[in-house]
Amino acid sequence: MALKISKKQRFRALAEKRTNKALDAIGLIGNLSNRQIYEFDEAEVRKILKALRESVGTIESRFENSKGRAGGGFKL
Repeated sequence: MALKISKKQRFRALAEKRTNKALDAIGLIGNLSNRQIYEFDEAEVRKILKALRESVGTIESRFENSKGRAGGGFKL
């Protein structure tokens, strides 16, 4: 017999897993700042940061309005 988990429990489990995954990915993006290994210009950095800010803004809107799905990806 399968145990039924509540919507709250499912939300918390997925929120923790996905947030930790996102934080790890953001940390990896931060590793790109090492100029001894990578070469980049400030315009590229601004584009990355803008994309991250816009994505967070979209998430905030979705939680406030509780409708719709965001799509698309990021390209330099």
